[in-house]
Amino acid sequence: MEINNQIALVTGAGSGLGAATARMLAAQGAKVAVLDYNLPAAKAVAEEIGGVSVGADVSRADEVETAFQTATEALGGTPRIVVNCAGIGLAARIVGREGKLSFDMFDKTIKVNLYGTFNVMSYAARAMYDLPRLNDSGETGVIINTASVAIEDGQIGQAAYAASKGAISSLILPAAREFARAGIRVMAIAPGLFETAMTEGLPAEVRDEITGNIPFPSRLGSPSEYAQLACDIVKNSYLNGTTIRLDAAVRLPQR
Repeated sequence: MEINNQIALVTGAGSGLGAATARMLAAQGAKVAVLDYNLPAAKAVAEEIGGVSVGADVSRADEVETAFQTATEALGGTPRIVVNCAGIGLAARIVGREGKLSFDMFDKTIKVNLYGTFNVMSYAARAMYDLPRLNDSGETGVIINTASVAIEDGQIGQAAYAASKGAISSLILPAAREFARAGIRVMAIAPGLFETAMTEGLPAEVRDEITGNIPFPSRLGSPSEYAQLACDIVKNSYLNGTTIRLDAAVRLPQR
């Protein structure tokens, strides 16, 4: 699918991977809805790229439905490109100090990461079903979800995060098969260790230890590299139903 003149919606686009993706899609000619729980952050990115901002908690289906309606009205059409970057990375052991259990954190992580992705994917697909086909492949739209290398390399303290991202990856093939009759592709990207708000404040020695485990290039990934892969997926109509690791060959140690 060509990106130019298409309508796109990116979640978690107020910062990090989502913001980089929104910027790159806009730079390639898309009209972009910038969705984020942090509305001021969404507004800042939208103003920068000439898009529209939408505030929503993706874990709430009613807010996601309203967000799609708002984006469709503001941009004059249904998004054919949807990229799910919204998520949280809370860390806790299953059984912590003094036997404290982490049910609350697990519940919150699953709701935001998994339910949020499912909500956005569901409303995106429903909206795309009635759109006319675009090209010789009969394509209608594409949905890209964000997993993580934790789906295979989950570390101690990442049980909730790894479970949420593993479930997102497992959603891809059945969703792609279901939506095939409507010409909607579904893909996932599983990023490794990237420059985001979570890594910016780390001490230099901690960053050096992290990057020392990355084979090549031995550095944290740039959000623009995630965005580039997302745009490549949009353009390549034969990519469907799978998860792509984007990780510089890293395999995370147990802690």
